[in-house]
Amino acid sequence: MTMASPRLLATAAALLALVPAAAVGQAAGAAAAANAPAPAIPRLASGKPDFSGIWETLSEADYDLEPHAGRRDAPPSPGVVEGRAIPYLPGALARKQANFAARAKEDPRLKCWVLGVPRGVYYRAPFQILQRDADLTLIHQFGNQVRVIHTDGSLHPVDQHQELFLGDSRAKWEGDTLVVDVTDFNEETWLDRAGNYHSEALHVVERWSFVDKDTIAYSATLEDPKVFSKPWTVNVLLHRRRDRDFQLIEDYCYTLEYEQFYPHKDGK
Repeated sequence: MTMASPRLLATAAALLALVPAAAVGQAAGAAAAANAPAPAIPRLASGKPDFSGIWETLSEADYDLEPHAGRRDAPPSPGVVEGRAIPYLPGALARKQANFAARAKEDPRLKCWVLGVPRGVYYRAPFQILQRDADLTLIHQFGNQVRVIHTDGSLHPVDQHQELFLGDSRAKWEGDTLVVDVTDFNEETWLDRAGNYHSEALHVVERWSFVDKDTIAYSATLEDPKVFSKPWTVNVLLHRRRDRDFQLIEDYCYTLEYEQFYPHKDGK
């Protein structure tokens, strides 16, 4: 039997002596992280989080919510749907496939229609939030879309058959998370450029919360018994636009076909 050298034994003993110290250090680090103060976020005078600002996603969600390879009309993406696939009912899946085949002409976005909820949030264009204690107003650069989220404790209207492009949004606070209940939709909007769609029975629950002062974690859970077999959720991050002198610019693309009849300010 070969005996270990005194130097090797001394090195091993030193390493063993470090193990408890390392374990104590890791435990202390974990405890410190758990007790660290939450990152500072903007707040209203009331103390509620203040989402005011101009925001935009960097995700490819609007091209296709589900995972997909690169296409001529879309970059590749791992998708933003929890569970990866949207749970379509069999008949509804056939319509989605038809929408996909006709997407180059039938996407309501190409007609410059209001994008709807939740698509307007993850569409690749900036939107601005103006917030008060009683409500949030979302102003989207694309398509003249303006949406109000009520936070004053009011309920959805009794008449739930108005079938609105943006639905009716009523919110409550769960800690620092804004939870928005959206109902009373029409069926005229798509969920992305790939033809994912919904009916007028759509019900959306959004959750807005800060990751840090310049990043919002946004999720939307969609329920529609006419189209989907169960509720499903998308998750995206929204980033504050901090470019120098950045502001929204009107993008009324539905007026472009009449451009020849309305000369620009420079007379050309």
